Amino acid sequence: MKRIGILFGMENTFPGALVERINSLGHDGIEAEFVEVGGVKMADPSRYAVIVDRISHDIPFYRGYLKNARLTGTAVINNPFWWSADDKFFNYALADKLGVAVPPTVLLPHKHYPEGTTAQSMRNLQFPLDWDGVFEYVGFPSFLKPFDGGGWRDVHHVHNRDEFFHAYDQSRDLCMTLQRAVNFDEYFRCYVVGQEKVHIMPYDPRRPHHERYIQNPPAYDPKLIARVERDALTLCRALGYDLNTVEFAVEDGVPYAIDFMNPAPDADLHSVGRANFDWIVDAVAELAVKKAQHKAQESGFLWSAFLGGEAVGPAKKAPSKKAAKKAPAKKTTK
Repeated sequence: MKRIGILFGMENTFPGALVERINSLGHDGIEAEFVEVGGVKMADPSRYAVIVDRISHDIPFYRGYLKNARLTGTAVINNPFWWSADDKFFNYALADKLGVAVPPTVLLPHKHYPEGTTAQSMRNLQFPLDWDGVFEYVGFPSFLKPFDGGGWRDVHHVHNRDEFFHAYDQSRDLCMTLQRAVNFDEYFRCYVVGQEKVHIMPYDPRRPHHERYIQNPPAYDPKLIARVERDALTLCRALGYDLNTVEFAVEDGVPYAIDFMNPAPDADLHSVGRANFDWIVDAVAELAVKKAQHKAQESGFLWSAFLGGEAVGPAKKAPSKKAAKKAPAKKTTK
């Protein structure tokens, strides 16, 4: 029996619906359930062929458990090694290299020293910082936000220097980015599953949370929709995420990628609405079953295997010298 485990926290609608959907597909030898985990023995295999991770970004114990599970052959959606390494500022720089439109963005030093550090720890920092150069490059209005945060926590919309410094002074020891605001005409949040399927949802982040997914949206330019889908796939394939949301703010017909590090995206029925909920449940169920049925080729206990999409396991041994000598020589033609 191959088991698919769902690891989750406070959310209520998606995990149960996903388990129900996977089990309703009726694949012989495949069963979904909620993960149950206690003390984890090192290098001890988990009972799951696949785990869908919805919570390890908030619970370090779960992240450690998932890394051990991946080491011992479990496929994890999403890869816990890459998720741990990734951050939003890197995402923006990568998007720029990939030719995906992204607003000018600057990474800023911590306002307050991170715990356990002092002024002596910061001797490589430029002082004073060239704030005029930062503001000239980014411009106003802009958004000050954490370089690896989520859920709109500690995000500030600033319109001038004074508002910026007021917000920056409140950022504690967080590492922040300053990004030019997009005066958008349209806004899209896109589910991307398996680096193949894209579901584009008209969205308005200015509305109250429960009204942000727009019902009965207007017709959009087909070329714009095609570019949004293409750019969403480009980003998720480059980042290696099997489950993600990518957000685009559209100004003057150009979709700017705003946020695309969401490896445990909102999938609550009461938030996203019935049609979007049904789509993401079906898509993730099909992906999890596919991963349970088709194990990737093992590529050894190497950093590249942990970070990449390969299965982790002993690499195949090279043929011995004796066997190589017995192998017939290939004929060549002149």
